[in-house]
Amino acid sequence: MTHDCFEEEKRMKEPVPGLPEKLPEGEQIIWQGKPHALTLAVHAFHIRFVALYFVLFTLWRIAAIASRDGSSAEMIDVVTTSTIAGAGGIALLIGLTWLMARATIYTITNKRVAMRYGVAIRKYVNIPFAVIGAAALKRHGGDAGSIALSTSEETRIGYLHLWPHARPLRFNKPQPMLRAVAKADNVAQTLCTAMKEFAPASVSIQSEPSNIAALDHAAPTKAAVA
Repeated sequence: MTHDCFEEEKRMKEPVPGLPEKLPEGEQIIWQGKPHALTLAVHAFHIRFVALYFVLFTLWRIAAIASRDGSSAEMIDVVTTSTIAGAGGIALLIGLTWLMARATIYTITNKRVAMRYGVAIRKYVNIPFAVIGAAALKRHGGDAGSIALSTSEETRIGYLHLWPHARPLRFNKPQPMLRAVAKADNVAQTLCTAMKEFAPASVSIQSEPSNIAALDHAAPTKAAVA
Protein backbone atom coordinates (compact mmCIF):
# COMPACT_ATOMS: atom_id res chain seq x y z
CA MET A 1 0.00 0.00 0.00
CA THR A 2 1.46 3.40 -0.92
CA HIS A 3 0.57 6.96 -0.07
CA ASP A 4 -1.47 7.19 -3.31
CA CYS A 5 -4.20 5.27 -1.45
CA PHE A 6 -4.72 8.13 1.01
CA GLU A 7 -6.74 10.58 -1.05
CA GLU A 8 -8.19 12.34 2.00
CA GLU A 9 -4.76 13.00 3.49
CA LYS A 10 -3.72 14.75 0.27
CA ARG A 11 -6.17 17.50 1.21
CA MET A 12 -4.75 17.92 4.72
CA LYS A 13 -1.81 20.15 3.68
CA GLU A 14 0.87 17.54 4.22
CA PRO A 15 3.58 17.53 1.55
CA VAL A 16 3.43 13.73 1.69
CA PRO A 17 0.44 11.99 3.34
CA GLY A 18 1.54 10.84 6.80
CA LEU A 19 4.75 12.88 6.83
CA PRO A 20 5.37 16.49 7.96
CA GLU A 21 7.76 17.28 5.09
CA LYS A 22 8.83 16.05 1.69
CA LEU A 23 11.02 12.98 1.54
CA PRO A 24 14.73 13.73 1.35
CA GLU A 25 16.51 12.83 -1.86
CA GLY A 26 17.12 9.10 -2.04
CA GLU A 27 14.34 8.17 0.38
CA GLN A 28 11.23 6.39 -0.83
CA ILE A 29 8.08 4.97 0.72
CA ILE A 30 7.89 1.18 0.76
CA TRP A 31 4.65 0.70 2.70
CA GLN A 32 1.92 2.77 4.34
CA GLY A 33 -1.09 1.67 6.34
CA LYS A 34 -3.60 2.50 9.04
CA PRO A 35 -4.88 0.65 12.11
CA HIS A 36 -8.11 -1.30 11.68
CA ALA A 37 -10.57 0.57 13.93
CA LEU A 38 -12.44 -2.41 15.38
CA THR A 39 -9.24 -4.38 16.00
CA LEU A 40 -7.77 -1.31 17.69
CA ALA A 41 -10.88 -1.02 19.86
CA VAL A 42 -10.60 -4.65 20.92
CA HIS A 43 -6.87 -4.67 21.69
CA ALA A 44 -6.20 -1.08 22.80
CA PHE A 45 -9.50 -0.16 24.48
CA HIS A 46 -10.45 -3.72 25.45
CA ILE A 47 -14.12 -3.38 24.56
CA ARG A 48 -14.65 -7.10 25.26
CA PHE A 49 -13.73 -6.52 28.91
CA VAL A 50 -15.96 -3.45 29.03
CA ALA A 51 -18.85 -5.57 27.75
CA LEU A 52 -18.01 -8.31 30.27
CA TYR A 53 -18.01 -5.73 33.09
CA PHE A 54 -21.55 -4.62 32.23
CA VAL A 55 -22.72 -8.23 31.99
CA LEU A 56 -21.26 -9.12 35.40
CA PHE A 57 -22.57 -5.89 36.94
CA THR A 58 -26.05 -6.66 35.61
CA LEU A 59 -25.97 -10.22 36.95
CA TRP A 60 -24.83 -8.94 40.35
CA ARG A 61 -27.68 -6.43 40.47
CA ILE A 62 -30.22 -9.10 39.49
CA ALA A 63 -28.87 -11.45 42.13
CA ALA A 64 -29.15 -8.68 44.75
CA ILE A 65 -32.76 -8.01 43.75
CA ALA A 66 -33.60 -11.70 43.81
CA SER A 67 -32.04 -12.11 47.28
CA ARG A 68 -34.51 -9.62 48.72
CA ASP A 69 -37.44 -11.01 46.73
CA GLY A 70 -37.59 -8.03 44.40
CA SER A 71 -40.03 -7.85 41.53
CA SER A 72 -39.49 -8.86 37.93
CA ALA A 73 -40.11 -5.25 36.94
CA GLU A 74 -37.01 -4.20 38.95
CA MET A 75 -34.92 -6.84 37.21
CA ILE A 76 -36.13 -5.76 33.80
CA ASP A 77 -35.33 -2.15 34.66
CA VAL A 78 -31.78 -3.12 35.69
CA VAL A 79 -31.24 -5.12 32.49
CA THR A 80 -32.58 -2.30 30.34
CA THR A 81 -30.51 0.37 32.06
CA SER A 82 -27.31 -1.68 31.96
CA THR A 83 -27.82 -2.62 28.33
CA ILE A 84 -28.28 1.01 27.29
CA ALA A 85 -25.28 2.14 29.36
CA GLY A 86 -23.08 -0.69 28.09
CA ALA A 87 -24.04 -0.19 24.46
CA GLY A 88 -23.48 3.55 24.78
CA GLY A 89 -20.06 3.08 26.38
CA ILE A 90 -18.92 0.57 23.77
CA ALA A 91 -20.23 2.77 20.94
CA LEU A 92 -18.28 5.70 22.40
CA LEU A 93 -15.08 3.66 22.52
CA ILE A 94 -15.55 2.40 18.96
CA GLY A 95 -16.20 5.97 17.79
CA LEU A 96 -13.02 7.17 19.50
CA THR A 97 -10.92 4.39 17.99
CA TRP A 98 -12.41 5.11 14.56
CA LEU A 99 -11.25 8.73 14.88
CA MET A 100 -7.81 7.58 16.03
CA ALA A 101 -7.49 5.08 13.20
CA ARG A 102 -8.62 7.69 10.69
CA ALA A 103 -6.00 10.17 11.92
CA THR A 104 -3.15 7.63 11.89
CA ILE A 105 -0.76 6.69 9.13
CA TYR A 106 2.16 4.31 9.60
CA THR A 107 4.96 4.61 7.05
CA ILE A 108 7.95 2.43 6.26
CA THR A 109 10.55 3.98 3.98
CA ASN A 110 13.94 2.70 2.95
CA LYS A 111 15.47 4.54 5.92
CA ARG A 112 12.96 4.71 8.78
CA VAL A 113 9.61 3.94 10.29
CA ALA A 114 7.37 7.00 10.68
CA MET A 115 4.11 7.44 12.58
CA ARG A 116 1.55 10.19 12.23
CA TYR A 117 -1.29 10.17 14.74
CA GLY A 118 -3.41 12.35 17.02
CA VAL A 119 -7.06 13.41 16.69
CA ALA A 120 -6.98 16.88 18.27
CA ILE A 121 -3.22 17.50 18.03
CA ARG A 122 -1.30 15.89 15.21
CA LYS A 123 1.95 14.20 16.21
CA TYR A 124 4.81 12.75 14.21
CA VAL A 125 7.42 10.20 15.28
CA ASN A 126 10.39 9.19 13.14
CA ILE A 127 12.31 6.03 13.99
CA PRO A 128 15.43 5.54 11.86
CA PHE A 129 16.45 1.94 11.15
CA ALA A 130 19.73 2.61 12.97
CA VAL A 131 18.00 2.97 16.36
CA ILE A 132 15.67 -0.04 16.07
CA GLY A 133 16.89 -2.81 18.33
CA ALA A 134 14.04 -5.30 17.90
CA ALA A 135 10.66 -5.67 16.24
CA ALA A 136 8.13 -7.97 17.91
CA LEU A 137 5.11 -9.18 15.96
CA LYS A 138 1.91 -9.99 17.86
CA ARG A 139 -0.90 -11.58 15.89
CA HIS A 140 -4.52 -10.73 16.75
CA GLY A 141 -6.32 -13.36 14.71
CA GLY A 142 -6.99 -13.42 11.01
CA ASP A 143 -4.30 -11.46 9.24
CA ALA A 144 -4.26 -8.54 11.71
CA GLY A 145 -1.45 -7.88 14.14
CA SER A 146 0.73 -5.29 15.83
CA ILE A 147 4.47 -4.70 15.50
CA ALA A 148 6.35 -3.24 18.48
CA LEU A 149 9.72 -1.55 17.93
CA SER A 150 12.40 -1.54 20.61
CA THR A 151 14.66 1.50 20.28
CA SER A 152 18.01 2.47 21.72
CA GLU A 153 18.15 4.13 25.14
CA GLU A 154 18.87 7.61 23.79
CA THR A 155 15.78 7.56 21.58
CA ARG A 156 13.17 6.65 24.19
CA ILE A 157 9.76 8.27 23.65
CA GLY A 158 7.30 8.82 26.50
CA TYR A 159 4.57 6.18 26.85
CA LEU A 160 1.77 8.74 27.15
CA HIS A 161 3.13 10.62 24.15
CA LEU A 162 2.87 7.45 22.06
CA TRP A 163 -0.36 5.92 23.40
CA PRO A 164 -2.24 4.09 21.99
CA HIS A 165 0.57 3.46 19.51
CA ALA A 166 2.76 1.91 22.20
CA ARG A 167 3.34 -1.62 23.39
CA PRO A 168 1.05 -2.23 26.39
CA LEU A 169 2.50 -2.00 29.90
CA ARG A 170 6.04 -1.10 28.79
CA PHE A 171 6.12 2.09 30.87
CA ASN A 172 9.82 2.17 31.77
CA LYS A 173 10.99 1.33 28.26
CA PRO A 174 8.20 2.48 25.92
CA GLN A 175 8.11 0.83 22.51
CA PRO A 176 6.42 2.47 19.52
CA MET A 177 3.90 0.08 17.99
CA LEU A 178 2.24 -0.24 14.60
CA ARG A 179 -1.09 -1.33 16.00
CA ALA A 180 -3.86 -3.40 14.46
CA VAL A 181 -2.49 -3.39 10.92
CA ALA A 182 -3.88 -5.71 8.26
CA LYS A 183 -1.61 -8.40 6.77
CA ALA A 184 0.73 -7.94 9.72
CA ASP A 185 2.99 -10.83 8.69
CA ASN A 186 3.60 -9.15 5.35
CA VAL A 187 4.26 -5.79 7.01
CA ALA A 188 6.77 -7.36 9.42
CA GLN A 189 8.52 -9.08 6.53
CA THR A 190 8.53 -5.82 4.57
CA LEU A 191 10.24 -4.08 7.49
CA CYS A 192 12.84 -6.80 7.88
CA THR A 193 13.51 -6.94 4.15
CA ALA A 194 13.86 -3.15 3.98
CA MET A 195 16.37 -3.15 6.81
CA LYS A 196 18.29 -5.98 5.19
CA GLU A 197 18.37 -4.20 1.84
CA PHE A 198 18.96 -0.64 2.94
CA ALA A 199 20.95 -1.15 6.15
CA PRO A 200 23.12 -4.16 5.23
CA ALA A 201 26.01 -3.07 7.44
CA SER A 202 23.99 -3.59 10.60
CA VAL A 203 21.28 -6.06 9.67
CA SER A 204 21.10 -9.62 8.43
CA ILE A 205 17.93 -11.67 8.22
CA GLN A 206 17.43 -15.27 9.25
CA SER A 207 14.02 -16.89 8.93
CA GLU A 208 13.16 -18.96 11.99
CA PRO A 209 9.94 -20.63 13.23
CA SER A 210 9.04 -17.77 15.54
CA ASN A 211 6.50 -15.00 15.75
CA ILE A 212 9.17 -12.51 16.76
CA ALA A 213 11.03 -10.30 14.33
CA ALA A 214 14.25 -9.73 16.29
CA LEU A 215 16.59 -7.08 14.96
CA ASP A 216 19.60 -7.03 17.24
CA HIS A 217 22.22 -4.56 16.09
CA ALA A 218 24.80 -6.12 18.35
CA ALA A 219 26.63 -7.81 15.46
CA PRO A 220 25.47 -8.92 13.18
CA THR A 221 21.78 -8.32 13.49
CA LYS A 222 19.40 -11.25 13.10
CA ALA A 223 15.72 -11.08 12.31
CA ALA A 224 13.11 -13.81 12.47
CA VAL A 225 9.57 -13.59 11.21
CA ALA A 226 7.00 -16.36 11.30
